[in-house]
Amino acid sequence: MTAGDAARMEAALLAVADAGIDIRHALFDRFLDAFPQRRAAFLNLDAASRRMTDETLQAMFGLAQGEGWVWPQIAELVVTHRNYGALTAAEYDAFVDMAVDALAAAAGTAWDADCDAAWRRQAAALKAMIHRALAEWQAALPEAHRQTAG
Repeated sequence: MTAGDAARMEAALLAVADAGIDIRHALFDRFLDAFPQRRAAFLNLDAASRRMTDETLQAMFGLAQGEGWVWPQIAELVVTHRNYGALTAAEYDAFVDMAVDALAAAAGTAWDADCDAAWRRQAAALKAMIHRALAEWQAALPEAHRQTAG
């Protein structure tokens, strides 16, 4: 648990909420510009963008708080995302980084070097967790890997 990170991260989240900014629009515009082939996977972009943005921010904040629910949730999300095609680690990494970037832009003056470092540390931890889940599911479900590789 990193109480200092959690406090800095919470302050940024509160600043964005107080400003009434919904970061999902900027996040998804940027993500879908970078990965246009993913647009077709979203049957209801409005609902998915809300959920995915919230889950990503909650996971990073949960990591900062030392929450035990983060790993099982990430492992489940990674395996269920297989329903939308083979997502690469690079796509997950980009989404997490873009979420932090969108939050930084929306937080304004509440975002300083310490806040940025806190979010980036937890983003790195989340990306490592996603990589672990990808590797574990690939090992557990090798037939899925063979199907997407071929």
